[in-house]
Amino acid sequence: MTDIFQLTRKLVDIESVTNHEAAVGECLLDTLSPLSARFSGQLERCPVKADRFNVFAHWGDPLVTLSTHMDTVPPFFPSREDADSIWGRGSADAKGIIASMIGAAEGLLESGVRDFGLLFVVGEERNSAGALAAARNPRGSRFLINGEPTENKLALATKGLLRCEIEARGKLAHSAYPELGDSAIEKLLDALQQIRRMALPEDPVLGRSTLNIGVISGGRAPNVVPDAAMAELAIRLVGDAAPVREALIRAVGDRAEVREILCIPEIRFDRLDGFETSIVAFTTDVPVFGNSWGKPYLLGPGTIHVAHTSEERVSKKELLAASVIYQQMVKRLLAAA
Repeated sequence: MTDIFQLTRKLVDIESVTNHEAAVGECLLDTLSPLSARFSGQLERCPVKADRFNVFAHWGDPLVTLSTHMDTVPPFFPSREDADSIWGRGSADAKGIIASMIGAAEGLLESGVRDFGLLFVVGEERNSAGALAAARNPRGSRFLINGEPTENKLALATKGLLRCEIEARGKLAHSAYPELGDSAIEKLLDALQQIRRMALPEDPVLGRSTLNIGVISGGRAPNVVPDAAMAELAIRLVGDAAPVREALIRAVGDRAEVREILCIPEIRFDRLDGFETSIVAFTTDVPVFGNSWGKPYLLGPGTIHVAHTSEERVSKKELLAASVIYQQMVKRLLAAA
């Protein structure tokens, strides 16, 4: 029987920051191999690019697929546990979810349920490269249960995401003679000030859009007028991205260049009777999957409030509950397939 706590810690202790997921992928192949053999399943390494790959296991026709991601944000830190929680990078987002899904798969198979699959992808934290590769190679799944930390509540909606780089160019000069140069950092700061003043759209269900200036870089030395500076932005969107994109370009003006890196729309999900629901502000792989792996649902143990932080942890109670909930969802959706 799968020890969900032990598996969570084992996965957390394998560093898998985005673009470096191979080791955790190999671990999952090893973990799933006995389960695949025991119940006459199929286990696949699905290439994404170079040494990056998704892991896909299924038993019969994968009419319902449980899926989440293997990668984490930096920095890595290893696992530890106390009476209530398992701590470590990826414990909540999303390695505890992987463990709960594998535990659910074993429970389903032991009770005679088949025709479902497990899909673990790379790259969700950066550009959803794994989900994009999977979307290009659908396997006939009619329902997708995507795992992200929702405190085991069925999400009814997620905000969209607009990620951009703002790059300013200037002219180098000795700082004693600033009039001979053109400060890229000052241009960038002026542009960011205008961006922060932008009115962002709101929605009665999803709430307001939010802006995060996550990275600022530039300059060469304190005594050099800088010739380049850049900021990276993430706007959690409600509604159409087009007017926000246009407002961003107007706010920046001729001070800098706006480069769009990623745009993911908001998503609305259907209810399932008997499951507690919530609204979440974060973005997932679901928009990239589209309907290629079937009608999507979103649910997982853990809270997003500690994901990506030094306090990341997942409740042991929620991990066990998630395994049961996933089994209930798979059975319900198989009946509808």
